Amino acid sequence: MKYSAANTKLKKLYKLADTTLAQWLDRKIGRSKAKVYSFDLLSGVDCPFAFLCKSKAEVQEDGSRRIKDGPFTKFRCFSASQEVLFTNTFNSRKRNHDDVHALDTALDMADALCDALPADAGVVRIHVSGDFFNLEYFKAWLIVAARNPSVLFYAYTKSLQYWLHCRDIVPENLVLTASRGGRDDHLIEQHGLRSAKVVFSVAEAEALGLEIDKDDSHASNPAIRDNDFALLIHGTQPKGSEAAKALKILKKEGVAA
Repeated sequence: MKYSAANTKLKKLYKLADTTLAQWLDRKIGRSKAKVYSFDLLSGVDCPFAFLCKSKAEVQEDGSRRIKDGPFTKFRCFSASQEVLFTNTFNSRKRNHDDVHALDTALDMADALCDALPADAGVVRIHVSGDFFNLEYFKAWLIVAARNPSVLFYAYTKSLQYWLHCRDIVPENLVLTASRGGRDDHLIEQHGLRSAKVVFSVAEAEALGLEIDKDDSHASNPAIRDNDFALLIHGTQPKGSEAAKALKILKKEGVAA
């Protein structure tokens, strides 16, 4: 079980200053030493409520991997494409998947996650890939956050049932965002959950009155945990799809995520 160092997008969090988020990187060990990490599982495989973005890397008989989209996929999960392209990325997420699924209880999972947590962690994104695959696993992260109050944890999730089941006991240092495009989107308005929506253009975000988060500063900032926001379509999209056409335009405009 292993946490991953910040990817290109998450590294942008280091540059944020004079924000509530930046204060987390200054706690205990100081921003010069505190690091940003993620804990990742398998895209699609560990996403029980994915719908419009359902995609996964499927291993072939010869050991190669190909992308497999779900029957209702509107925009492809960017992290599933990563798992097809990069063997080390796939293997790392597969090991985490195997290690976590080998444990049965929230406490056992939490113990393992805490043991693996880097000592210099200041901010942790839970799942660049994957999601909370069952209630015990969601509870495990509540325990991890409660045990590490000086670390800021945040996550996008479509596992809204688990969030609502535990809503009253989510620690202050765990910031959650409902990721639209899942099977339980109706719960977002019903329960007033903060959400993020994937949009195909800047104009679409503006029409919806949503700011675009390009660096996870909205998703992770505990000071604005009630504000909805948008994410620009990104990653490799199915050839000929509306998502692919939109991404091509965004790249021409120089605003692709």
